[in-house]
Amino acid sequence: MRRERTVHLVHEDGRYTATTGTGRRPVYGDAATDNELSPVEMIVASLAACSAMDVMSIVTKKRQQIDRYEIHAVGDQRDEFPQILTEATVTHEVWGPVIAEAAIRRAIELSATKYCPVNAMVSAGATVVHHRYRIHAGGERPYEAEGEVIATGPYQRPDVLE
Repeated sequence: MRRERTVHLVHEDGRYTATTGTGRRPVYGDAATDNELSPVEMIVASLAACSAMDVMSIVTKKRQQIDRYEIHAVGDQRDEFPQILTEATVTHEVWGPVIAEAAIRRAIELSATKYCPVNAMVSAGATVVHHRYRIHAGGERPYEAEGEVIATGPYQRPDVLE
């Protein structure tokens, strides 16, 4: 089964208002002070959000108690046209009383290699995406850990079901 995603975009006074098939209305443009969105920043934000939604779902199923969860995403955009993202880093930062590092790493790996369609699309192009984590575990045996789980891309994509 395939889902159709639709957007109708209208140019108004130097900005672009999109209306999505679900009724959302983001405004794109160069005026950050007017809360206009940059299309490339939105790709980085979408990559972070897509991965975060996967990871949180997976770690919840793995019964990890997460008190706080943040995603930090950075994209490096080249100066030459087309100004593509050449590299991106998505870092998942988690806090909780007892956190299994292996569970966090596996959730990130599954998101990066199987579940996140945004990562699959970005990695199929010229962009390398680094998937990292930082853990702050409290409880009886507090510890901190960080590292890279996997880098996806460039020009790689998971198998696509027909």
